[in-house]
Amino acid sequence: MSHNQCYPRLLGDIGGTNARWAWQEHAGAALRDISVLPCQASATLFDSAANYLAVTGHANPQCAGIGIATAVTGDTVRMTNNAWQFSIRELQQSLGVQRCLVINDFTALAMSLTALGPADMQQIGGGAAIDGAPVALIGPGTGLGVSGLLLSDHANPCALSGEGGHVTVAAADDAEAALLARLRDRFSHVSAERVLSGPGLVDLYRAVCERDGRDALDLNPSDITTAAQAGSNPDCVASADYFASFLGNVAGNLALTLGARGGLYIGGGVVPLLGEAFNAALFRQRFEEKGRFQDYLQAIPTWLITASTPALVGASRALDLMRVA
Repeated sequence: MSHNQCYPRLLGDIGGTNARWAWQEHAGAALRDISVLPCQASATLFDSAANYLAVTGHANPQCAGIGIATAVTGDTVRMTNNAWQFSIRELQQSLGVQRCLVINDFTALAMSLTALGPADMQQIGGGAAIDGAPVALIGPGTGLGVSGLLLSDHANPCALSGEGGHVTVAAADDAEAALLARLRDRFSHVSAERVLSGPGLVDLYRAVCERDGRDALDLNPSDITTAAQAGSNPDCVASADYFASFLGNVAGNLALTLGARGGLYIGGGVVPLLGEAFNAALFRQRFEEKGRFQDYLQAIPTWLITASTPALVGASRALDLMRVA
């Protein structure tokens, strides 16, 4: 079927915690009835979609485009930070759609980047994008999403599907090395996601307390970000600073790997949750501190995505541009 016939569309952005859904009536139409539903409220992905359709009154989508927070390597999809698993073929049949595209959520977010305007992002530090150069994307949320966008052909941008959130995280100094040593005692492998996510922020906080000989309080990510913003708990403040440092380090590695002279974007929910407690100067310092390639990284701009649901836009664009069955 042609893309113009692939309407109306059911669009999804499925994270480890929340399922976001939207409806697009026709080509170029604004997304309607955007909904955020806790994944725990539904037993399966199909149940969540069916509930959304029932509540909004929409029916008979022709196509579905869904970004999901896990690797999509075949027909069977199993989520990394959620118990849901399903067959794409069976989901297509259950929804009754002619096409069902399921891709990694950060691939979907990457597909939205060229649609973002100045009001949808906030620049951190200096640098200027080079037109047509690769773009990098990283986003701490329930997990750590990583992607990129190749823009050599502007009519057909190519989003990367990878699992860069699971690379091994490195320390920038002895203090960070001491934290990672404590995390290695708990986990067989300390990936970037182990520190750069909501649960990772909690693990960082506990490691800070253990290193300094203090008992950790039973805090969740929101507790830590609130205390860090208020400056009411020095361990929470330190954890937020370490978070910014590790994020800058990993983001700089990603920018070097992709040659992302088109810029690096930060998505996910954790950095906005940190608000003023996000140490942007430290993030940028660690982003640039790559020895002989410091000048190269200083020229690369970094942006925080502030748009509310860009991955849903990306899922729709993916239906038009990605040649995936």
